[in-house]
Amino acid sequence: MNTGRVHTTPPQIVLGTMDFGTRVDRERAFAVLDSFVAGGGRWLDTANCYSFWADPEGVGGASERVIGAWLRARPGARDAVRIATKVRQNPLVPGSWPQSAEGLSAPAVRKGAEESLRRLGVDHLDLLWAHAEDRAVPLQETVGAFGELVGRGVALRIGAANHTAWRVERARSLARERHMAPWTALQLRHSLLQPRPLTPVAEAGHRMLTAEDLDLAATEGLTVWSYSSLLWGSYTRPDKPLPPTYDHPGTERVLAVLGALADELSATRNQVVLAWLMRQGIHPIVGASRPDHVEEALAARQVRLADEHMARFAAAR
Repeated sequence: MNTGRVHTTPPQIVLGTMDFGTRVDRERAFAVLDSFVAGGGRWLDTANCYSFWADPEGVGGASERVIGAWLRARPGARDAVRIATKVRQNPLVPGSWPQSAEGLSAPAVRKGAEESLRRLGVDHLDLLWAHAEDRAVPLQETVGAFGELVGRGVALRIGAANHTAWRVERARSLARERHMAPWTALQLRHSLLQPRPLTPVAEAGHRMLTAEDLDLAATEGLTVWSYSSLLWGSYTRPDKPLPPTYDHPGTERVLAVLGALADELSATRNQVVLAWLMRQGIHPIVGASRPDHVEEALAARQVRLADEHMARFAAAR
């Protein structure tokens, strides 16, 4: 029986590919992927719904198709990367979301995974995420569908994105009862700067990482991935202002510490943020549209934050 306890690996930079095939054309996407692999990057993060909101056809699949084309054009590349994708949010009717989102019924999970395999041109997924909760479907049905995919070798591992901690643990309990593979990874939004407490973020479907999530992960040996890790460039780009919900005194204090540490460590602000996440055992997802973005992100692996640096950030919040 798979108990769900895993040996967590050292945190890694994950390449976010959400804009591939829409805002990032195939040629640039190939250059980004090449740079990522050349720099020792391993994990690619995508979803079957990326990016329906930016695609004239109104449905997802563009990102997976670009990755699949890159794999075909680069013999041996499949052995160099691990691929994580997601099911749950792809519109079944073009342009109709969330009304026609595929959901997490057993047929939807199976079909979503099969279509991802086809677009990617691979025979298995290294990690398959449930992209968000679907409370219209009994949790045991979703758990059974994901466990079945692991049993068939379609997915090597499974995880939950944008789920509450109690739903994750309930799902893991159901999997244990049925002697099936459980979710062993969490993906949630997290970065150094935090929005005002109890203030919802504007982005539909985003769920913030909480202390409870980290407690669950540490207790059960779950892997944690963070998205929106660099807040869309807001740490470094004047043309990317922070959303209004980040307008509070703690933001300025943390940014002051961030600037000081970046100078002291001869690193960029983005690299310090990524180092801060990895120092906590979190795998940060970084979206990139140019090879130099990838190079900057991967260089964060060389930035070492000491206990004193972490304490300075904690005191500024």
